Amino acid sequence: MASDEHNSGPPPYKDDFLQACLSANILTFGTYTLKSGRQSPYFFNAGSFHDADLLSAIATAYAHTIIDFLVSNPKIPRPDVIFGPAYKGIPLAVCTLLELRRIDRTAWGKVKYSFNRKEKKDHGEGGGIVGAALQGSNVLVIDDVITAGTAMRETIETVKKEAGKVVGFIVAVDRMEKIPSANDNDGKPRPSAMGQIRKEYRVPTASIVTLDDLIDLLRRAGDEKDMERLQEYRSRYRASD
Repeated sequence: MASDEHNSGPPPYKDDFLQACLSANILTFGTYTLKSGRQSPYFFNAGSFHDADLLSAIATAYAHTIIDFLVSNPKIPRPDVIFGPAYKGIPLAVCTLLELRRIDRTAWGKVKYSFNRKEKKDHGEGGGIVGAALQGSNVLVIDDVITAGTAMRETIETVKKEAGKVVGFIVAVDRMEKIPSANDNDGKPRPSAMGQIRKEYRVPTASIVTLDDLIDLLRRAGDEKDMERLQEYRSRYRASD
């Protein structure tokens, strides 16, 4: 008899997140040209989480991912601030912090949120940060998807410039693909953007779902065509980390 563990699907919050993404066409399958020039067989658009039910789904998924992340990494300092990089990260940080408070008010009730301005303000309160000050704070960053890692580096440097410390970086989808290069089909191994950030800055990372989860989702749905396209993409661009 097969074990329950073998037959079980992903955690409920992860499956609910994926189903919400599919029902709202936030996660779609087809052929999409990425900034890197790669032809991706899937696309994830966090900007489409624009109604209350969808925000609740992604906030719940981020919140449980963060809780699991902290339990799995007990040496990581408790976050003082949830930081959402402008622009897509702003609503993600806010709704996730509210969900964390709902789950455990004692642990999260006094945690703050913050985000950056794309352009610094030279009047009023001024500065490039809105919300809680980052100085002396342990900062947990929330973003949607990381491919090349440029925005990830900019965020870490922004927090450092404000005298804060990034203690973790959480994304919705880990594409698990190697960093793009000038000759992207050279077949040479390279780390993922998240893997490179972990190595370069020693910042731990986590994601709600990975490319492996998307492939498993299609397998469970019996969608062999799209599953095979994602498997081929994974084989071509798989990261070395």
